[in-house]
Amino acid sequence: MRHVMNRIKGIIYTEDFCFKAGVVTLDGGSIASVELCAESDLTPEQRGQYILPGLVDIHLHGCAGCDFNEGTVDTMRRMALYELMHGITAICPATMTLPEERLMDICGVCAMAVETEKLAEGILLRDVLKGIYLEGPFISASKCGAQNPEHIRKPDIGMLIRLQQQAHGLIRIVAIAPEAEGALECIRRGNGDFLFSLAHTCADYATAAAAIREGARHITHLYNAMPPYLHREPGVIGAAADNADVTVELICDGVHVHPAVVRNTFRLFGAGRVVLVSDSMMAAGMEDGEYMLGDLPVSVRGGHAAFSDGTLAGSAVNLFDCMKKAVEMGVPVEDAVRAAACNPAKVAGLDRECGVIRAGGMADILVTDCRLNLQRVIKSGITVMERDTAGQ
Repeated sequence: MRHVMNRIKGIIYTEDFCFKAGVVTLDGGSIASVELCAESDLTPEQRGQYILPGLVDIHLHGCAGCDFNEGTVDTMRRMALYELMHGITAICPATMTLPEERLMDICGVCAMAVETEKLAEGILLRDVLKGIYLEGPFISASKCGAQNPEHIRKPDIGMLIRLQQQAHGLIRIVAIAPEAEGALECIRRGNGDFLFSLAHTCADYATAAAAIREGARHITHLYNAMPPYLHREPGVIGAAADNADVTVELICDGVHVHPAVVRNTFRLFGAGRVVLVSDSMMAAGMEDGEYMLGDLPVSVRGGHAAFSDGTLAGSAVNLFDCMKKAVEMGVPVEDAVRAAACNPAKVAGLDRECGVIRAGGMADILVTDCRLNLQRVIKSGITVMERDTAGQ
C-alpha cells in the first residue's frame, strides 16, 4: 500500500452536514480539494455512492475478541485493525472500574504502543488510537451497571494527574458521578485538562446542573446507568438538555435504547449534540458465547451482551453498524453521519484532523452505497479495505 493521487466522485458528505455531488481529490495522506458539481456530471454508479468521513468511536471497550483492559500491545493493535476495517478510522478505547495499579499499567502500555506500533505500511497505531476514555473508578455504586463495584473510589484529581502522566497525555474523557464526595472539586480543578462526562450516577437535576457549571460538558451513554427523565425529577437528562454546551452519547445497537427514544433524543438535543458510540465489548465481530468485560464474565446471546443477572454489559456491535441502525430507526442519514463522525471528533478534540471532509484535512474517507453498505475504507490516503462489488 502507498499514497497515490486519488480522485473519488460521488455524493459527498460535506462539512456543512449535507450531501452534495462532487469529487474529492486526495494527495498523500491529505485531502487536496473538495469540488462540487451537478449530479448530471456523475455516472449512475457515482450517483449511487456516498463519500463519508471516517467514523470516530470515542467510547468502546473491546472488539474482535480483544478487551482494551487486557492492557497489551497486541490487544490494542488488533482492536485498531478491526475498527479500521469496519470504517472507524479513529478510536478512544475505554477503561473499566479497576484498581489504580491496573489503570496505570493500561495507560503506560497504551502510551508506549502508540509511539512504536505500526498497523500497516504507512499507517501507525497512533493514526487510529487517538486517546483513552477513563470510565470509572469515580462512579456511583448504585448505578455501577457493568462496572465492578469493588474498585469504585472517590474522585481524586491527584490520581487523574498520575494516570495522565503515565498515559503521556492520552486521557481525553473522564467519567464521573457528580454526587460522589469530591466530584465537583475534581471537575473544577481538572476542567481544561480533562473533558468530564457525567456517568453511572444517581444525581438529581440540581447536582448535575452544578457539575455542568463547574465544567462537565458530556454525558456517558445517555439513559443508561442514570435516573430516568421524569416530569418532576428531570435528573441528569434534564440538566443536559438545559445546557447547549453539553453533548450526549447514544448507543444505537437496538438493545440499549428504544428506537422512539433515539428519534426523540435527536429532536430534543439537536443533531449537533448527539454522539453515537458503540460501547462495544470484546464480542463485537465475534459469535455468541462467553466473554469478559474488564475482569467480569459476560454472556452474549443473539447479539445481546449481559451479566448472569441480566444487566447489560456493553454492546456487541461496532459504530458503523450503530450508525446504520440509527438510520433504520428513523434518524435522517445526514444526522446519523454527523453523530458518528463530526460530533465525536469535536468532543474528543480531534476535529482538526478527522471527522469531516475538507481541503487540508486528513484523508480518512469511506465509500458506501446508498444503503450505507461499506465498500471502501481509506486511511491517511491509503486504501485499507475494498469490497469487490463486481456483478452486484
